[in-house]
Amino acid sequence: MSLADADASDAGFGARIRSAIFWRSGSQIVSQVISWGVTLAVIRLLDPADYGLFAMTQVILNFATFLNGYGLVSALVQSDSVEPHRLRQAFGIMLLLNGALALLQLTIAPLAADYYDQPMVADLLRVQALLYLSTPFISVPEAIMGRALDFRRPAIVNLIAAAASAAMALTGALSGWGVWTLIWAPITGFWVKAAGYVIVTGFRPVPSFDFRGTGAMVTYGASLLGGQLFWIVQSQADIFIGGRTLPPHELGLYAEALFLTQIFVSKFVPPLNDVAFPAYARMQKDVRRVATSFCKAVKLLLLLTCPVYFGMAVTAQPLVETLFGAKWLEMAPFVSILALAMPFMTLQVMFAPVSNALGRPGTTARVAAVGAVVMPIAFLIGIRFGAIGLAWAWLAGFPLLTAATVRLAGGPMALRAGDLIRAAAPGVGCSMLMAGVVMALGQMLPPLPAPVRLGILVPAGGLAFLAALLVCARGTLSELIALVVRRAPPAASAG
Repeated sequence: MSLADADASDAGFGARIRSAIFWRSGSQIVSQVISWGVTLAVIRLLDPADYGLFAMTQVILNFATFLNGYGLVSALVQSDSVEPHRLRQAFGIMLLLNGALALLQLTIAPLAADYYDQPMVADLLRVQALLYLSTPFISVPEAIMGRALDFRRPAIVNLIAAAASAAMALTGALSGWGVWTLIWAPITGFWVKAAGYVIVTGFRPVPSFDFRGTGAMVTYGASLLGGQLFWIVQSQADIFIGGRTLPPHELGLYAEALFLTQIFVSKFVPPLNDVAFPAYARMQKDVRRVATSFCKAVKLLLLLTCPVYFGMAVTAQPLVETLFGAKWLEMAPFVSILALAMPFMTLQVMFAPVSNALGRPGTTARVAAVGAVVMPIAFLIGIRFGAIGLAWAWLAGFPLLTAATVRLAGGPMALRAGDLIRAAAPGVGCSMLMAGVVMALGQMLPPLPAPVRLGILVPAGGLAFLAALLVCARGTLSELIALVVRRAPPAASAG
């Protein structure tokens, strides 16, 4: 291994951590900007049916991906030391696992096509099997760099891979490849990343199939699968159920509406949870303090995200037309409904780091198991009403899942429902008032081009939200300002 493991007792360990945070967060931001920019450009060029077909294949890929052996990488990173032979063993296991997954996907591709009644799905899945073969060349070098706390090299490689994937996506979309654009772009990104990781780490991809002594590593990787399986069932049930019933066009509208409304909860909440876990862990002996800190986090996060969610709900039509183009206007009703479910999802996903920090990972698994029952049932009921029924299933099912999460995960930290409601009230209440103002203003406006209409409604909504905070939750606004300018918050809160 050409990179040395990071030593926590080394004088430069702190500098390595700071460098790791800088490169990881910085590269993620740049990669995300590239990804979103290209995604919006490609969406305007492709049709909803292309995204519907792609969503059908993603169900198969996501179910298989949780078996791809990435848990072995976590075991390598956590080990006290890793010999070159252990890396070769891990690489051998990853090759066998992912080779088997690729062969399995080739085998079931016709069955999936029959299930969805879309023959093209089989062709798409056969080509997507190439993704699995890149995984061993990514995961083992990633473990090497993770142990060395070297995030500069992967950051550079990730940026190059993102650029290559973006170039392929634009080329395909402009050349009329249709759904194949969505297939070849990620394959390009994965294989560029695989080649780059091998080069920058100096890892020699020579496997060892002598698996003696790998029991602990395999056991650790397998232990991570249970909770992931429940999450996969919950998160993929809608497309799995809807894909069999809906035409690709309608499924594509639903899938991209979900993508748009989940941007904040999927991209911004996880980094906050990464920070929250060690913070809660240091407080675990004082559960009331954990509950108080959790409520403060809920208040702040909903204060920041609810205006976005409610704003999406009431500006869906000009928002969709501005971002995606007129041919996606049928997506607007889906966005309006799904956006109203996102505050519940945001709150629900905040509980996992608390449960893990309190030494109760089993709680997270139980919550995931509840989700794996509640949401599929909601989707089975919703699909009777078509694609829009899947959106309503989110709005009906996720409050139930969130309530169950509060009951299961809130108990160990002595969280009271009243405290949680008071924490959520400023963000939710002021956002509802803002939404009412925006709706009223929207009805008063004359017909305008979508970007102009959106350009009027968004600032008006921002001013309305600020006014609502000043009138109804002035203390909460003071806390937010104090946090931003890094001053101590006021002793008493009026909101």
